[in-house]
Amino acid sequence: MATTTPHGVRGGGRSETTSDGAPMTHPQIMKALSGLMLGMFVAILSSTIVSNALPQIISDLGGTQSSYTWVVTAALLSMTAATPLWGKLSDLFSKKLLVQISLVIYVLGSVVAGLSQSTGMLIACRVVQGIGVGGLSALAQIVMAAMISPRERGRYSGYLGAVFAVATVGGPLLGGVITDTDWLGWRWCFYVGVPFAIIALIVLQRTLHLPVVRRDVKVDWLGAFLISGAVSLLLIWVTQAGDSYDWISWTTAAMTGGAVVLGLLFLLVESKASDPIIPLRLFRNKTITLASAASLFVGIAMFSGTVFFSQYFQLARGESPTMSGVLTIPMIGGLFVSSTVSGQVITKTGKWKAWLVAGGVLLTAGLGLLGTLRYDTEYWHIAVFMALTGLGLGMMMQNLVLATQNQVAPEDLGAASSVVTFFRSLGGAMGVSALGAVMANRVTHYVQDGIAALGPKAAAAMGHGGTAGGGIPDLDKLPPPIRTVIESAYGHGVGDVFLYAAPFALLSLVLVLFIKEVALKSKPAAHTPAASSASTQKEPQEPAKA
Repeated sequence: MATTTPHGVRGGGRSETTSDGAPMTHPQIMKALSGLMLGMFVAILSSTIVSNALPQIISDLGGTQSSYTWVVTAALLSMTAATPLWGKLSDLFSKKLLVQISLVIYVLGSVVAGLSQSTGMLIACRVVQGIGVGGLSALAQIVMAAMISPRERGRYSGYLGAVFAVATVGGPLLGGVITDTDWLGWRWCFYVGVPFAIIALIVLQRTLHLPVVRRDVKVDWLGAFLISGAVSLLLIWVTQAGDSYDWISWTTAAMTGGAVVLGLLFLLVESKASDPIIPLRLFRNKTITLASAASLFVGIAMFSGTVFFSQYFQLARGESPTMSGVLTIPMIGGLFVSSTVSGQVITKTGKWKAWLVAGGVLLTAGLGLLGTLRYDTEYWHIAVFMALTGLGLGMMMQNLVLATQNQVAPEDLGAASSVVTFFRSLGGAMGVSALGAVMANRVTHYVQDGIAALGPKAAAAMGHGGTAGGGIPDLDKLPPPIRTVIESAYGHGVGDVFLYAAPFALLSLVLVLFIKEVALKSKPAAHTPAASSASTQKEPQEPAKA
């Protein structure tokens, strides 16, 4: 049986109550969450700060469009593979210590990334960063669930969404300014978060106090290895297919077959493990299954928006890294508003499904409209399309996790929360990989068509300006006619990416429609009686609709 050693926020009381047993006040909760939110801010800031610097980074390190995609995918890959393990560890060990460890891992990866001399070294560092960010992403939701009831959690999830939005918009802006500043340069994009991370560690140590659960259970390392291997093999295949080998080839068959075999072995191991990484019994609950599948498709939309906009504004419209960040504000503004407002309203009403449905509609519409992008599209049109996309994302991301956490026992909280985060990360990683490959293919196709239309002399000029060999072009070095061809190709290519992402958003909407709304519980996970927990662990059932 698990033993719990509470460490109170005030006077040695339980983490979710004051010393006299009363529920924590809003200021007490905000104080306890301050270090966690700061840690999340640092991680997200450090993730997004490179988005507008990437074209310059890849150009300086001599990379290609494939390298560009891999710098993003590497972090998503390791984040996805590590998320279930972090979630399971949080059910076994100190959540506070795990948050601090994940933050330290991320900082170390960032510092070494700033020293990178090649795209290969940078990609390796991004893998380390992803492991840390996977921990922070999964643990932020888990820590909140341990302290705050589902009914109240919507409010604080909104705050977390607001932190996400601010860091997401602040990162590209700050990254653009750093990249455009001669005496700094893009390497400082990786260094700038270090002092904030140190502050976050100190604040976490002083403010975050949770019950420490000690359980004599071994971590399912074999399950962790198998799911990591299956996900890695699948993502490597998606990224390289169509470039290093054909989509239909023996290599494709071997890699996809290997991923399927590892996946089946994972299911076999998990079905027999005494304490599995992902308890398969959780999927008997229809809400968890549907929310996980919806998160997979939301992830595709979420990451495609943040990754490919920087290329659109810099390579299709010739904007600087700084302006590229400024121009994406409508999407992040929409995310900020919807995540904050939806969280506040959910806390007051206890109703969450309408927000998920509305989010799915807005996300699908936004991506579909972004599919019409061209290099000369009016900016105010783009701003409206981005705002719709941001509003949809803000309504769906946090609330899918909330709906899942509302239906699990305390001992499964970490695993269930990380499952939803895992599928969102998996969708993002697969989406960036596949859509990055699609974009590279479409851009090449549009460039060839454009050059052919200009005549034979234009083909000779393509050897200049950094466009040879599939590299990221330097628009300033291209003659006007060819520059227009390149801008048009990237504008059309990015539009195609969003057009291909829209059906996945539609699928998430369809899945959300089938989720049954269950009234939010009024007690934190740590307050759930042990007997109730045990019965829930045996076979999770959906509570009757309130």
